[in-house]
Amino acid sequence: MDSPTSGRPPGIPSWTAVPGATSVRPGWGILPAMTLAITDNDSPAWTRLLPALLVALVAFAAAWIALLPGLAFWDTGELQAVAPLMGTAHPTGFPTYVLLGWLASVVLQPFGEPAFRLNLFSAICAAVAAGVTADLVRKLTGWTILGIVAGIGLALTPIVWDVATHAEAHSLHLALLALLLWMLVTWDERVAANERGEITGRGDRFLVAATIVFGLAVGNHSLTLLLAIPVGIYVLVVDPGILRRGRLVLGCVAALALTVTLLYLELPLRAGPFRAALVYGTPNTWDGFRYVVLAEQFQGSLSDPFGDLPRKFGELVTRTVAQFGILAPLIPIAFVVTAVRRPRYALLTGSAAVITCFFAASYVNADINRYYIGPALLAWTWLAILAAVAIEALGSAAGEPPLEATPGPRTSVIAVVVAIALLVPTVVAVPARHKAADLSRQHDAQTWVARAFKTMLPDAVVVSWWSYSTPMWYAQRVMGQRPDITILDDRTRIDENLGGLTDVIDANLGKRPVYVLRADPREVKLLADTYDLEYIDGTDASKLTRVIGRKNS
Repeated sequence: MDSPTSGRPPGIPSWTAVPGATSVRPGWGILPAMTLAITDNDSPAWTRLLPALLVALVAFAAAWIALLPGLAFWDTGELQAVAPLMGTAHPTGFPTYVLLGWLASVVLQPFGEPAFRLNLFSAICAAVAAGVTADLVRKLTGWTILGIVAGIGLALTPIVWDVATHAEAHSLHLALLALLLWMLVTWDERVAANERGEITGRGDRFLVAATIVFGLAVGNHSLTLLLAIPVGIYVLVVDPGILRRGRLVLGCVAALALTVTLLYLELPLRAGPFRAALVYGTPNTWDGFRYVVLAEQFQGSLSDPFGDLPRKFGELVTRTVAQFGILAPLIPIAFVVTAVRRPRYALLTGSAAVITCFFAASYVNADINRYYIGPALLAWTWLAILAAVAIEALGSAAGEPPLEATPGPRTSVIAVVVAIALLVPTVVAVPARHKAADLSRQHDAQTWVARAFKTMLPDAVVVSWWSYSTPMWYAQRVMGQRPDITILDDRTRIDENLGGLTDVIDANLGKRPVYVLRADPREVKLLADTYDLEYIDGTDASKLTRVIGRKNS
C-alpha cells in the first residue's frame, strides 16, 4: 500500500511533478479544467473524476444519437445473437465480449430488446474509453482541459464513432486499451515517486491490475497480442530490476494466465456440458478449441507483410487524414514531442502503433479500418502532449514565469485557446461524421428477417450464408420466432458433416420446403443451372429464393 512520507498534516495533499509533465499546480486554479496528477488520493475525487465523467457523457450522447435501433447483418448480428445466449462466437471466440455482453443484456433489459442492448453496450464502451482517455491525458500533460479535448476528440473520430453505434468487439477493445494505458502510466508514476522518496511502495497493484486488463483484452480481441512486446519493453524500462522481483513477476504471470484461462473456459463449457443455443464450431474438442482460439480459418489472411511498403504507407496516410483531417500532419510532430517529454510513454505507444499499423496494412480480411482504432487513441494522447508543450512555450513568451503552482492568467487563457484550437477541426467535421456514422434509421435487417420468416413455408430449410444467417439466428434463437425453420449456414454444414450445397438441397427436396441465399456468384450460377427456382427477393439466388426441384426431373 503506497503511503506519503512527507510528514505533512493529514488532509494536505503532497503536490509533486509527474515525470515529463509540463507543470505542477494544486487544485483547480483559475480554470476548473486544470489540475495535475498527485501522488496520493487526498484531493477530492470529484476534481479528478468529474471531467472524465463529463467527457464520457458527451461520448455516450454522440453514440446515442447515431445508435442502431435494433438488429443488423454480418458480425454485428452474430454478437447480438451470441451474447444474450452466452454462446460462442466465431474465431477467436471473443469470450470477454460474450460474457460482458451477456451481463449487459441482463442489466440493460429496461432499454429494449437484446439486439438494442448490445448496441447500447458499444456506446457505453466508447464512453468509458473517452472518459478514461481524458484522465490519462490529464496524467500525461497536467492539463485536464487537454484531457477533455482529447477524450471528446477521440469519441468524435470517425472510426470510434462508427464502432460505438452498434454491437462491436472493437468498442470494448478500445475501452480496455484505454484502461490498460491508464494503469501502466499510473504504475510508472508510482515507481518514479517511490524512487524520489515521496512515497513508499511502487504501486505494484496497478501493474497487476494492468495484467488482468491485458488478459481481458486478449479474451476480447486478438489485436491485443500485438501489444505484448510494447508492454513488456515498457515494463522493463520503467523498472529495470523487476525481473529480480520474483514474487511480483509470478503474480503478474499468474493473474494473466488465470484471467485468460477462465475466460476461454467459456467456449468448451458452453459448447459441451452447458450447451448454449448458438455455438460456433466444436470448441468442446481439443481440435475444435484450437481451431477457434487460434483462428485457423483466417490463416493466410496476413499477406506479404514486407511487400509494397510505399503503397501501404500511402494508405496509412490516407486513413490518418480521413480520421483526423487537418490535424493529421501534426501527429508525427506530436510523437516527436512526446518522445522528448515522455520518452517511456512514447516507447510504449509508438511501438504499439507501428506494430498494429504494420499488421493491419497486410491483413486482408474483414473491415480492416476498425483495426486502426487503437492507434487513433494513441494519436490523440500525442496531440494533447504537443498542445501542453505549446501552452508552456506560449506562456513563457507572454512573460509568465515557469509553471510551478497555479498558472497565471495569461497561461490560463492560452490553455483555453490552444485547447479550443485542437478541438475545432473535429467540431467542424461533426455534421459530416455524424451523417457517416448515423444508423438511427437503419432497420434493414429487422425488416428483412420479418419478411423472410413470413414468406417461408412451415418446416422449411434455408441454406444461407453468414451475413443473412446471423440475423435469422437472432430472430429464431433469441426472440423465439419460427422455431420450425432449420437454418443451415456454411459453418453448420461443416460442423454437422452435411456435405456440399447441392448435397444439402437434394437431401431435403421433396421432404421439406427448401430456400437458398448464396453469396458466391459461382454457386448462384450452379443453382440456376441445376434447379428450378422461384425468386422471392430478387432475380437470382443471391437473394431469398425457393428451390422447387431439379431441372428436367
